[in-house]
Amino acid sequence: MKVVAGVDFGTLSTRVTLLESDRGRLGTASASYPLKRKKEDPNFATQSHADQMNALVTAMADVLKQAGVDGESIQAIALDTTGSSVIPVDSAMEPLDDYYLWCDHRALHEAQQITKLAHERKLEAIAWCGGVYSHEWGWAKLLHWLRHNPEKRGTFASAFEHCDMVAATLCGIKDPKLVKRSACAMGHKWLWGEKWGGLPPQEFLSELDPLLEGVRAKMESAVLTSDHLAGTLSPEWAVKLGVRAGIPIPVGAFDAHWDAIGAGCREGDVVNVVGTSTCIIAMAKKTQLIPGVCGVVPGSVHPHLTGIEAGLSATGDIFEAIARRAGTTAKALSEGLDQYRAGQTGLLRLSWDNGDRTVLVNSELGGITLGWNLLHTAQDELFAAIEGTAFHTRIILERMGEYGTPIERVINAGGIPQNNATLNQVYANVLNKPVLVPDSTPTSVGSGIFASVAAGIYPTVEAAQDKMAPGHRAFMPQPEAAAVYEDLYKLYRAVYFSFGDRSAKPQDLSGVLRELREIAARQTKSASILTA
Repeated sequence: MKVVAGVDFGTLSTRVTLLESDRGRLGTASASYPLKRKKEDPNFATQSHADQMNALVTAMADVLKQAGVDGESIQAIALDTTGSSVIPVDSAMEPLDDYYLWCDHRALHEAQQITKLAHERKLEAIAWCGGVYSHEWGWAKLLHWLRHNPEKRGTFASAFEHCDMVAATLCGIKDPKLVKRSACAMGHKWLWGEKWGGLPPQEFLSELDPLLEGVRAKMESAVLTSDHLAGTLSPEWAVKLGVRAGIPIPVGAFDAHWDAIGAGCREGDVVNVVGTSTCIIAMAKKTQLIPGVCGVVPGSVHPHLTGIEAGLSATGDIFEAIARRAGTTAKALSEGLDQYRAGQTGLLRLSWDNGDRTVLVNSELGGITLGWNLLHTAQDELFAAIEGTAFHTRIILERMGEYGTPIERVINAGGIPQNNATLNQVYANVLNKPVLVPDSTPTSVGSGIFASVAAGIYPTVEAAQDKMAPGHRAFMPQPEAAAVYEDLYKLYRAVYFSFGDRSAKPQDLSGVLRELREIAARQTKSASILTA
């Protein structure tokens, strides 16, 4: 049997999927770990490295038992993780603290300092991450940690992204200089790029804060795409996992990027990984700067193509917040949404509840809903929020297309599209393109695909996708609804840039509310005629 293990480290659990070269998925198991929060600090979010590794051991044992597979037959392991989730280590690769998880937002001040100085010093890297450095990313978190842990600075040797730390642990690497770093992680979150010589210059980092003096050398080790090996499984971890020592472990990546591969993403596809937020992933042969897009990195998704990352700062979180305020759940509130018609609510909702990640790159924006009347319900708002996230996605895809990214297919991956047909149909109508939804979740399948290539089972990522990626079901645009959304999108786009972009040309928005009411009236009248 040619079996590989694909591992996904999510925000709350580790998922392990076993895939066989001919039969595909053999089984999946997961194990959870705690997310550490502080009531007095809503920006705090950390996790223990030990908790995560213990969860991996549990999930691996469970899936081997479930699938009836002998661990000796596992030929490779590959892993993806959340990002940017950052851990500081000492010279022996021992953690000095918990991971600053991707959703830890304590480093806002540090991120603002990095953005300001990067523009003042004309650091080329800042333009390639959308022009704004995020408080969710590596340098901001590392600087915050150094500022707030003076007693540990003396033993600080380096810092690693989650995917690189887990791979190094499994390979038994004890020297930070020998750890292979992910081009995906470093390119999207650490201002790294071959084009400008790797990491930012030490002069820039020292000017940012003297605490960063000498840090560039501490952060330097090989940066590689995932067609290279991080190493091989150590005897210690082979025993813990119940598999064979010496099997290959490729360089890891971020979960959304490999979810895209697991969903069957090829050049010309865009994958919307729709969950609590939305990560939008595309690939292109050409490496071209895209204003407002948070990452354009060669090799970050597919080793031989340029990965392009964008997204919405909140999607499912918005749906849950609407339901929570109504004293119910998003699942319960979604019942009956399939009866709604395009634009019938008369509401236009911008998805800025957690800021704008792309294309305005402004974390200080807030949610806006236009068109309220005294009879609107929470369910009306939920439907308008689904429409709004679709409109926002269209703005992002149009920006990508404007700068040369081919978009021939749209794939809705992530947890929400698996369970919300209404969302998929709205997206198809708003984008006026077929929307494909994987038949099963691609989470950890992308890892399995890279593991199979590392094991030599398949010669290319594409060959592995043909065998391992799930099929799709299609949601086709409905011409009548697509025509309504074309009118609504013009209103959304005008409001989006007028409210969110200081440099936008002045627009007359006085007709927006009237047009929303007129569209809603037409849709209500049309629905009445159809049901008469």
